[in-house]
Amino acid sequence: MTDRTPAPMTQRLVHQPPAPLSLGMRPFFPLAALHGALMVGLWVPWYLGMLSIPSALPPTAWHAHELLFGFVPAILAGFLLTAVPNWTGRAPIVGLPLAGLVALWLAGRVGVALSEGLPPLAVAALVTAFPALLTAITAREIVIARNRRNLIVVAGMVAVTIAPALFHWEMAREGWSPHGEALAIAATLVLIMIVGGRIVPNFTTNWVRKTNPGREPAPPGAYDNLALGVGTLALAGWVIRPAVPDESTASLGIAVLLLAAAGIVLIRQARWVPHRTLGEPLVTVLHVAHAFVPLGFLLAGLAIAWPSAGLDSAAIHTWTIGAITLMSLAVMTRAARGHTGNPLTAPPGTVAIYAGIVLAALTRIAVVLVPSLTLALLPVTAVAWVLALLGYVVLYGPMLMRPRAPS
Repeated sequence: MTDRTPAPMTQRLVHQPPAPLSLGMRPFFPLAALHGALMVGLWVPWYLGMLSIPSALPPTAWHAHELLFGFVPAILAGFLLTAVPNWTGRAPIVGLPLAGLVALWLAGRVGVALSEGLPPLAVAALVTAFPALLTAITAREIVIARNRRNLIVVAGMVAVTIAPALFHWEMAREGWSPHGEALAIAATLVLIMIVGGRIVPNFTTNWVRKTNPGREPAPPGAYDNLALGVGTLALAGWVIRPAVPDESTASLGIAVLLLAAAGIVLIRQARWVPHRTLGEPLVTVLHVAHAFVPLGFLLAGLAIAWPSAGLDSAAIHTWTIGAITLMSLAVMTRAARGHTGNPLTAPPGTVAIYAGIVLAALTRIAVVLVPSLTLALLPVTAVAWVLALLGYVVLYGPMLMRPRAPS
């Protein structure tokens, strides 16, 4: 993803759509942030019995479902519908087709919320339809453009599409979905390692050359491929781990893979010279978000060796809040500023958004590590999360609803 809309594509559009439908990120980024805030804001009182939602899913499953299969896919849609045209040189999806995608995503959210009175198969199909269509669109554009480099992104999106279908199948059979939820998290993390492995060192290089000349990130090469391969293999093991007997050789092997991935991925990031970006939070936050990826690997590996400590939950929230959500906000803020003609710098309000998600991640991890602090810290996690995402809606929603500022 670049920081501007490519002119050749927009010039080919005969009828300019309204600003909110002129690029995929414009509707989807604010909707994702608003949905993420609402899902936590509503889940807490529902979980405490203070309100009721006519969903067939119990509160905890609904919370996980709507964050993994509503919040995350909306962010992916905003990113891919904006980035793929830059990758392929083809015109972006705008106007009525984009509005149709938004409507399909919204229909999935309504379907899950009202699923108590709907056929389970229909709800599962509705929820899966959005990532399936997004994957098909992404694949079509990449294949037509012969953009082979990004076929790996399509593979990741196929896993994102399978995950909600697996979730609903497991819920119908077992009443819980260990593999569906894990697959969604793992697929999103792989996409972060792929795309983050491009944009983090790229934006770091741009910043260093412009304002802090000296050592630059190592160019992509064999080590990056090794880190991506080991990380993907470790995540695959983590996805199947619930079906693997504890203390078995296979379980030990998965733990070793996860711990190895922690070290290898961390070294990969160190090669991107994160310490040289401290002068600009818009760049620094990319490194902070990515650092939660190896930390999650470490906690997930230790969870197998020390199952009584509850580190599985710590790993999940390290990845979901720290890596996925913070990286999403880092990309969403940078893309919004770049594509609307605003300076590529993080003003205080944007820094506060980042800090809110970091606080949410750290307090949620602390709840697992120190259970006695749950009553004190869990409300902090929820409030920090909600305020950070609503902050994005307030600061960046109006920006994305307006036409691009003149250069």
